[in-house]
Amino acid sequence: MNYSEIEKKWNSHWSKTDAYSVSINSSKPKYYCLDMFPYPSGSGLHVGHPLGYIATDVVSRFKRLQGYNVLHCMGFDSFGLPAEQYAIETGQHPKKTTNKNITMFKSQLDRMGLSLDPKREIRTSSPDYYRWTQWIFCQLFDSWYDFTENIAKPINYLIQLFELNGSNGINSSGVTQFSRHEWEAFNEKERLDILMEYRLAYLSSALVNWCPKLGTVLANDEVINGYSERGGFPVERKSMKQWMLRITAYSDRLLDNLHKLDFPKSLKELQRNWIGKSKGVAVNFKVHGVQNHIEVFTSRVETICGVTFLAVSPESPLVDEFTTPDRVNAVTEFLSLNSKRSERDRLADLNNTNGVFTGSWVINPINGKQVPVWVADYVIATYGTGAVMAVPAHDDRDRRFANKYGLEQVTVIDESNTLVNSLEFTGMKTFLGKKNILNKLLKANICNEKTTYKMRDAVFGRQRYWGEPIPVYYDDGIPKLVPVSELPVVLPEVENYKPTSTGQPPLGHAADWLFKGKYPYELSTMPGWAGSSWYFLRYMEPDCNTEIASRNSSDYWASVDLYMGGSEHATGHLLYSRFWNMFLYDLGCVSFEEPFKKIVNQGMIEGKSALIHRVVGENKYVSSDISDNYVTSQIHISSDLVDGSTVLVDKLRAWRVDFLDSEFIFNGDTFLCEHKIEKMSKSKHNVTNPNDVISVYGADVFRMYEMYLGPITQSKPWSISGIDGLSRFLKRFISIYQTETGISKVVQEAPTQSELELLHVAIKKVSEDIEKLNHNTAIAALMICVNGLIKEKCHKCEILTPLAIIASPFIVYVTQELWVGALKQTGNIFEQALPIFNEAHFKKVNYCYPISINGKVRANITFDLDASEESVTPLVLENEKVKKWIADKPVKKVILVKGKIVNVVI
Repeated sequence: MNYSEIEKKWNSHWSKTDAYSVSINSSKPKYYCLDMFPYPSGSGLHVGHPLGYIATDVVSRFKRLQGYNVLHCMGFDSFGLPAEQYAIETGQHPKKTTNKNITMFKSQLDRMGLSLDPKREIRTSSPDYYRWTQWIFCQLFDSWYDFTENIAKPINYLIQLFELNGSNGINSSGVTQFSRHEWEAFNEKERLDILMEYRLAYLSSALVNWCPKLGTVLANDEVINGYSERGGFPVERKSMKQWMLRITAYSDRLLDNLHKLDFPKSLKELQRNWIGKSKGVAVNFKVHGVQNHIEVFTSRVETICGVTFLAVSPESPLVDEFTTPDRVNAVTEFLSLNSKRSERDRLADLNNTNGVFTGSWVINPINGKQVPVWVADYVIATYGTGAVMAVPAHDDRDRRFANKYGLEQVTVIDESNTLVNSLEFTGMKTFLGKKNILNKLLKANICNEKTTYKMRDAVFGRQRYWGEPIPVYYDDGIPKLVPVSELPVVLPEVENYKPTSTGQPPLGHAADWLFKGKYPYELSTMPGWAGSSWYFLRYMEPDCNTEIASRNSSDYWASVDLYMGGSEHATGHLLYSRFWNMFLYDLGCVSFEEPFKKIVNQGMIEGKSALIHRVVGENKYVSSDISDNYVTSQIHISSDLVDGSTVLVDKLRAWRVDFLDSEFIFNGDTFLCEHKIEKMSKSKHNVTNPNDVISVYGADVFRMYEMYLGPITQSKPWSISGIDGLSRFLKRFISIYQTETGISKVVQEAPTQSELELLHVAIKKVSEDIEKLNHNTAIAALMICVNGLIKEKCHKCEILTPLAIIASPFIVYVTQELWVGALKQTGNIFEQALPIFNEAHFKKVNYCYPISINGKVRANITFDLDASEESVTPLVLENEKVKKWIADKPVKKVILVKGKIVNVVI
């Protein structure tokens, strides 16, 4: 069978007949199976990318066989940094490179036998798509959050409340207090500023992660160890006026709903920690010598007698306020160094805490002691009050800081969980002590109970070109929304789209880009995650011109039943998507609060990298087995340039010009490299193109091999060495249907019991394993069945027809070819009904026997059902639980009742 020919044949047929197109069918239950759509990068897909795509395709095909109406689509996350950086690196316009890369991606995906509905393809960079991304922004701008009713409401309703009672009685994010008469007296700019305190999309000055090289602001999850995740460029903290989204309004709902969702435990924990809800108290520490105080948040007020210093965030305005003249230079120098580290890095780097003394002292309100005020990099400005009371005897971070700077440490809780060194509270258990200390502080009006969150509002503006224009224009400096009827605001063509290190957005180069020909547009664009925060809704009705998707479509398809993608998106895309969907639910656009019922994080397929040692500072390379004699760094090279561990130096010189004149230091006559199993990446030269594998082995073998490598959720190394076994299996599979020349072997004869047993064991095992996403063991079950049928010399239609159907989720093209060829059936095999498991044909091989000792069950042991009493007896008596109950008593007899129980009489 020529795999390449049948793949082309069936791809063409399925494309012409719209075989994978779906529509609403109320007579069938729906199943929505979703992949995280890819960035169309210039390097194309490598064999690691299809792992999730093939896994969900197997599930989608299986669900169709079960009678579900399956929505399974693919699109492209084509706006944002990855696409733009590739365009800059290649000197081409992002629109051109994006379209070219999408064409390449689609050509690769088309060869994998994926059952995707082509008519539902979306691209986040298409104006027809981002019209609705802009529409959602407009709704966020025109909404506020009512914390009393826990729902987003129109901003016009808020204005009505202001006109009636001012800010009185409104439980929301606003901080400015005013009366009805004051609201009436405010001018337009003053009213705008007040409303910005409430809007879910708002302008605000904020400390951001600024990357001069990328020329844009980055989210916290896009910064690693002080460098941009994309490109590895230095990042600094900087105050800038930015568009923000008030995701914090939804903190409690995002947190409370987690228990209802079928997400990996690790993903839930990441989101809980990211949101970081903490209940405690805000305590006022009076500044020594002046009529002022610092408010600090603590969740452990019982330790207040152990406070030996106050730690203030480097970004807090308190720093300027409390730095004494003699400490200005030292504090300024520290702040400059600290600005190069992101909040995330500072929190993650537990062993590297740094700070500086401000020169000020405060008074501990509980015991009257003076404690110094320090600036500390482990304190975050937007968490709590931006200042913490440091208790080094009972907090690891505080302890590390105190050890480094020689600060006092006072123990206030002993090993028996009792308060010590705590004034009149000494001797109390911590629970009681906490209650009494809190009451004392509350009575003195020194503290108030408070709930804080680690999560901050999301920065929504990027000073880049390749993104959705923010639908805002400015009238005399006042931001106003572009009317919904005027959307989309189309991204204009510019000659110079490259970012600037000054922060001036490239859209500033767009000549005459004005609303109504006179009002300047907002020049920042939306971040890369904007379009991906709702794309799962657009798949439901991608051609809808009146709304995101009609309620008829969204009510039918509803929440995604299975969403598969990488765990790296836990605190980015997966949180933003939940936020946006909740907001649209509040607006009544969708009938479901959560977008994803079940999420599975697939593991990575890792590549085998080859690395050589370069002598630091010199154009010399040294064989890895003698590299310890030099100071070296490691350089990735193509695996095509090595034979085993031996580097083919002549080929290496010809590979890249920078190796041409390099000096290579051999050990004797060999030059060795090192190997490393790591994430596949073009920069590491360890990628394998799936097209190369498919061209040699065919798509069906490739699909099976990806699934057979191991459990979906685990990472595993790619090695072509194991694929030959799957290739041989497919040939054996074909051999029970037809001869090598394509003549059918299928006969119309009644199957034997053993043949029926082989089939129904496979039906049961494959079905159960696909449901559990154990695709590797499902394939193993098919292998066992095929091997058994070959041994039985079975070519019977009654066996081979259902076998082809249960194999079809994995073996797409060959089963379809056999379906219409050897089996002489019509239609598409993936449209058939899943064969029904028949218990009557299933012979149990093992049985878990209860072990009864003198009439009482004391253990359970699994034996072969065919095992005899003689073979079972020693195994029972050697069992640890049985030995415990028998002790030294003599055993009179062991009685085996097959398929029921083992009785031991002592």
